[in-house]
Amino acid sequence: MAEITSVTRYKVRVRMKNLFDVAGKVVVITGGSRGIGAMMAQGLLENGARVYITARKEAELQAAEQALGELGSCTAIRSDLSSHEGVVAFADELKKREDKIDVLINNAGASWGAPFEEFTEAAWDKVMDLNVKALFFLTQQMAPLLKNAASYDDPARVINIASINGLTHPGMQTYSYSSSKAAVIHLTKHLAVDLASDNINVNAIAPGFFPSNMTAFLANNEEVKNELTAGLPRGRMGDAKDAAGAAIYLSSRATAWMTGNTLVLDGGQVAAAGASDVPH
Repeated sequence: MAEITSVTRYKVRVRMKNLFDVAGKVVVITGGSRGIGAMMAQGLLENGARVYITARKEAELQAAEQALGELGSCTAIRSDLSSHEGVVAFADELKKREDKIDVLINNAGASWGAPFEEFTEAAWDKVMDLNVKALFFLTQQMAPLLKNAASYDDPARVINIASINGLTHPGMQTYSYSSSKAAVIHLTKHLAVDLASDNINVNAIAPGFFPSNMTAFLANNEEVKNELTAGLPRGRMGDAKDAAGAAIYLSSRATAWMTGNTLVLDGGQVAAAGASDVPH
């Protein structure tokens, strides 16, 4: 072995504490009254962010505001994002309350399942309109507020909630849902490039098996739940800390140079897809 005759010294030029700090950030979460949206809201609130949540069902939204409000500044604004008018109305209401927004989490979504021969145009349009169209136009409407919060060193953030069903076959006849989530993943890349010059980072999260209204029919059946989780390399469903951790990561200074990517949050399900014998 050759003798080492010199050592390159590392000089500390920047401090790296608080890379995951989100205190004081203003965060908007659509579909924030339940499921993954509420999980993310809880995590961000407990770490000092100010959070706005929106959903269509008034009673459920108010209950969420009351519960989450015990953890920090949480404001609920009812909206119906299934129409363009609803998207614009929600954005206009936010503009009355805030002059800048640090993070927009596009989480609101819908699903539909039916046999191939029976799948209707109405079912297709309902899912695509909320999961893709509303996501695009809300981001467009919120862009001025995001730009106001953005800086070169710490960009504003858009976080789109996709799904592993947009990456692999879902195993269910949810044709418009899986197609919409694939569209979200590609749209994330497209917007990331186009908004980079405005100092807005755009990333996505593709969750796997989490407890939610969409997965309740699976999670509430203990036999089915055990079968599904047994096939996951990590051997369990996702939980609130998993969802919140991903949201905090993508909202923080730690990901200032990360844009156009989809963070797969699934306990290894996509990685194991097609494997005949997964050790766990």
